[in-house]
Amino acid sequence: MVDQNKIPKHTLSNGLEIPCIGMGTFGSDRFSPAEVSNAVSGAIKSGYRLFDCASVYGNEELIGKVFNQAFTEGIVKREELFITSKVWNDQHGKGEPLLALAKTLRDLQLDYIDAYFMHWPFPNYHAPGCDGDSRNPDSRPFIVEEFMACWSQLEKLYDMGLAKNIGMSSMTIPKLEAVLPLCRIKPTLIEMELHPAFQQKELFDYCVSHNIQPIGFCPIGSPTRPDRDKTPDDVSAMELPSVQAAAKAHNIHPAVVCLKWAVQRGQIPIPFSVYEPEYVSNLKCTTEDPLSESEMDAISKDDKNCRLIKGQVFLWPAAKDWHDLWDEDGTITK
Repeated sequence: MVDQNKIPKHTLSNGLEIPCIGMGTFGSDRFSPAEVSNAVSGAIKSGYRLFDCASVYGNEELIGKVFNQAFTEGIVKREELFITSKVWNDQHGKGEPLLALAKTLRDLQLDYIDAYFMHWPFPNYHAPGCDGDSRNPDSRPFIVEEFMACWSQLEKLYDMGLAKNIGMSSMTIPKLEAVLPLCRIKPTLIEMELHPAFQQKELFDYCVSHNIQPIGFCPIGSPTRPDRDKTPDDVSAMELPSVQAAAKAHNIHPAVVCLKWAVQRGQIPIPFSVYEPEYVSNLKCTTEDPLSESEMDAISKDDKNCRLIKGQVFLWPAAKDWHDLWDEDGTITK
């Protein structure tokens, strides 16, 4: 077990603390709910205290049994864990986020969630496991009023004490500039794709300047992501020359370099693995043998602006391509 005292923490804008690294629980359509929940069980025993969940992953009920068993056996106390979940796109309507969180709390066997996120900033829905070319005719572009209608309900969940933090995910600077002034309760956390090949420096710096803690998904480039999310132009973060050089210098796997870089940069990576040697190594790497300033600088200069999770299944009928999801055409629907 990794010594908890050695794992750095961040203090959020509301004063609550969160570990500097966590475990994701998205099985990427490649691992069963049982495999994921077994990994969570092993991770708790190994010293993980942050777990990133979501209802759409289809495994919260089994993970909840793991949490309950860990509490019952005295392996960890509830207040020692930081557990997050997310409201899925088809539950943004009036009253639906409350029902969604109620089910998540029931499945996870919890009285409250440490952070509750809007999984995507629009209500566009796709069936789990659908083909990458799948399109829903009801999908539409980002609309501020629709976003805020959902966000206001998350604010109420915060008021009720059911969510200790509320957060956003897969946002852009134009979207944040449109909604942050309208928020009664500002997000303390934001999830975004972050890895050495896609560093999103402007968005990262924007969030930090607004006291929003970035959480980075796909921190090693998500090699086991669903095939529908892969394209021929994708760049592997672990194969970047700067990452390879640091791995050789420290005699560690390139994946570990990606995680060290993430933690030292200030984001919270949430890597996923069902293999005990990997998830133990992922956690332990935050406590020893940091990358040098020159190695961090070399990685910062190796950014390829390669987005891996493009979200093309959320496109609306009039959209040109996945770039429209990310405001890369210079427009935003008010």
